[in-house]
Amino acid sequence: MSKELTYASYLQIDDLLSLQSPRSAPAEHDEMLFIVIHQTYELWFKQLLHELEKVRRDFNNNEVFEAIHTFKRCRTIVKTLVGQVDILETMTPRSFSSFRDRLDKASGFQSYQFREMEFFLGYKRAELAKHFKEGTKARDILDRRLAEPSLVHAFYNLLGQYDFSLPNELVERNVSEPNVPNEDVQDKLVSLYEEHPSLGILFELMTDFDEGLQEWRYRHVMLVARTIGAKHGTGGSLGVEFLKRSLFLPVFADLWAIRHRF
Repeated sequence: MSKELTYASYLQIDDLLSLQSPRSAPAEHDEMLFIVIHQTYELWFKQLLHELEKVRRDFNNNEVFEAIHTFKRCRTIVKTLVGQVDILETMTPRSFSSFRDRLDKASGFQSYQFREMEFFLGYKRAELAKHFKEGTKARDILDRRLAEPSLVHAFYNLLGQYDFSLPNELVERNVSEPNVPNEDVQDKLVSLYEEHPSLGILFELMTDFDEGLQEWRYRHVMLVARTIGAKHGTGGSLGVEFLKRSLFLPVFADLWAIRHRF
């Protein structure tokens, strides 16, 4: 006879609650918060990847209203990520330093899911994949994402459903390179805003999502700056200086480039 399904068994609550293991002894109070927040981030990254995979299918199948619905959800998840920074900022630099040395070489820089999401969105930097050992699950995932078309390529496929031929310079580009803005794409976007209101709604939601992602990057930079200042990150990363490099680099650059044309 099969065991009765309960809330706890369905969500594997006992396993989930056993995954928080502070390394400080006796445990520093704020280390639990640090662990729970970052584990929660990883769960949201997993969900975002799940949703963005659906957006790619929606784009490729010209499912505009499905894409609108899913981008609303993605935007809301990103806002939740931003809100979680407020919680983490209740941890003072002194309380973080009380257990920081226990982290050894562990670093948020090693979040392969976040790097996977960047690659999937088109912010590809092959050199970052090399920080993960060959043959590991993380490296295999990142190598695959580098070699496959990004979500922006699927967006181009959506535009192709509306009498748009992708410029040769984009057709011939290596898919492992980062996305770049293109004036022909921008011209088409302006006309689609005017001719197809539903696409205009989609484009604005994509811009909302993009803005939310940049807001999260900024809040993350400021969180690190107020917590460790100019120190290097755990694991030897450049800390704040490295994080600043990705500020104000939008995913959908063409949507930002046309704002003055309305």
